[in-house]
Amino acid sequence: MPVGKNDFVLLEYTTEVKEEGKVIDTTIEKVAREHRIYKEDKVYGPRLVIIGEGMLIKYVEDNIVGMEEGEEKTIEVPPEKGFGHRDPKKIRVVPAVELSRRGIIPKVNMQVEINGRVAVIRSVGSGRVQLDFNHPLAGKTLVYRVKVVKILKDRKSKVKELVRRWLPTLKPDEIDVKTSGKGILNIYLPPRTLLMEGIGVRKRSIAMDLGKRFGDLREIRFIDVIKLKEKEEKEKKSESKT
Repeated sequence: MPVGKNDFVLLEYTTEVKEEGKVIDTTIEKVAREHRIYKEDKVYGPRLVIIGEGMLIKYVEDNIVGMEEGEEKTIEVPPEKGFGHRDPKKIRVVPAVELSRRGIIPKVNMQVEINGRVAVIRSVGSGRVQLDFNHPLAGKTLVYRVKVVKILKDRKSKVKELVRRWLPTLKPDEIDVKTSGKGILNIYLPPRTLLMEGIGVRKRSIAMDLGKRFGDLREIRFIDVIKLKEKEEKEKKSESKT
């Protein structure tokens, strides 16, 4: 069955700036290492994309609709379908002292925030700084190489991947999902989640996310599973075999 709108899809993709032949994003660790954009704190692997929610550029999501599980496709995104064309009116020259008052020492290609707007410093000289408020990818043609790894159909797999969106270091088999009554969903998590930074906020975010997508839910319970006798049971089994 092909991908449709609102489908939950596990997707592999790599994004390249066509004009520069430069890879700027990927879900594949090997590709990230090859192009020297690997990040230690990033979790690689197929990413959950809910078609139509704008997780990727709309033009890309529109082109994923109709793809089959396991299918690969190259999608070329022209500027007008991506981040738009560059607008000369969004380039300003300001006195360097204006930035120094904000505690900013201007450097070329540095990204700064001015009055709530993000700009890139294009040049510095003679006491003046050129600020470019265009999106960094404006005017660029992007090439997405995508692969539909899996189309999620059952609620359990969807819930697991939504949990992993907030707790990305977990593997699917570390999460269990069960219902214990009408509208009650139990989510079982491994003990290592207890040590994760901001785990309380993350759990609340998961709950809000699930409540928004599954209207019949009225209660979500997080259960941290700590197996105290697991090691002892393994040792007994090992002894019984000898």
